[in-house]
Amino acid sequence: MIGILLVAIGTFPLAGQETNPATQTQLPRIFLDCEGMTCRLMNEVRVQIPWVTWVRDQNDADLHVITTSSTTGSGGSVMQVDYIGLGSFSDYADQMQYFSYPTDTTREITDSGVHTLALGLARFADVAGYKGIVNLIGARTGETLMTERIVSREEVEDPWNLWVFRLNTSGDFEGESSRETLRTNASFNASKVTPVWKHNYRVSVNSNLIEQKLVDGTFKDTRIDWAVNQYSAYALTEHWSIGSRFEARRMERYNQKIRFELKPAIEYSVFPYPEATRRAFTFSYLIGPAYREYFQETIWKEMKETRWEQAAEVEFSQRQTWGDASIEASASHFLHNIDRHNVSLSANADIRITRGLNLNIRGNMSWVDDQIWLPGKGITDEEALLNLQAQATDYRYGFDIGLSYQFGSIFNNVVNNRFRGTEGFSNRHRY
Repeated sequence: MIGILLVAIGTFPLAGQETNPATQTQLPRIFLDCEGMTCRLMNEVRVQIPWVTWVRDQNDADLHVITTSSTTGSGGSVMQVDYIGLGSFSDYADQMQYFSYPTDTTREITDSGVHTLALGLARFADVAGYKGIVNLIGARTGETLMTERIVSREEVEDPWNLWVFRLNTSGDFEGESSRETLRTNASFNASKVTPVWKHNYRVSVNSNLIEQKLVDGTFKDTRIDWAVNQYSAYALTEHWSIGSRFEARRMERYNQKIRFELKPAIEYSVFPYPEATRRAFTFSYLIGPAYREYFQETIWKEMKETRWEQAAEVEFSQRQTWGDASIEASASHFLHNIDRHNVSLSANADIRITRGLNLNIRGNMSWVDDQIWLPGKGITDEEALLNLQAQATDYRYGFDIGLSYQFGSIFNNVVNNRFRGTEGFSNRHRY
């Protein structure tokens, strides 16, 4: 109901109106915590909502605002805003949502997103005792009050029956006197999302042409890969879902002329699915056959084969006032030989240690022993250097860790758009 109410008043502009000359300390202090697409609201928020004080650290704030977003079935998005009181307002909690359409422009999304956030701030200001700093002004056409709202599926006739289609194509050509590369991509996607069912179909084609001059001649490589993917999911309860994944591919880099794969799946969510924007903890299991035909005979003397595989996946993520953290683990193996397996683990964390000090950690590790598709005769030096053919490996890993510390003024209200390319002290180099 919150989301529907929000859209029902979503066409009313929220105007900040200072009734008295206010100083920074007389206004509610807000710490805005964004992720992904919601971060592009930062400058607009500070410009359009001047009747609060934006601070750079949550320790200085009266209210911690967390914005998250996810994609809707139509290709639009839903932005969720959580308002969490701090200090003397620690008992305060509120939530707002804004739904955008896939045809909305960036300007429309930005304005409505800022409006959504502002409505929640106005409610907090009223509850917290900050009176007279803002007025809600309804937009009128003549004497008629505009009352646009979301309508239910039963109130409209949809000739597409909730199906959404997308076509994408792109090309990239680059070169120099000793090298030329041409890449082209095309894809078609069809999806349908209802409260109970979720379907997605995707077809893609990629081509890659390379011409590289070497000391003893010219190396040329042309390859075209394609993929057909389909998955369906059915909501059993707030915690259980079932589904299936189908995949057909051609992948020359992985020595697979064609691969067909079909895997039924089941998933359990510890938290109800509607809460997945801020926190998620899911377990899933998949099992099914995969058929492969190879370009070259494999290290196991096979030119084609069908193997059954099973996999388990666990994902946990949190976005809270102390920061963000997520961990994913997966394990799979072939049923005919459990020694042919793959285990992977990845983790990310951005943790606030103290005022202005943040710890950033990224890491991933995988143990690989399921490369049954490796070509028996090996690969050439050119294929290795240009990364055109995958090589045998026992493991892969990556890790990075960092600290960030910020100090100085706690206020974050001022926006200055001059020389925007210099923000972040970025440098442009000419090679």
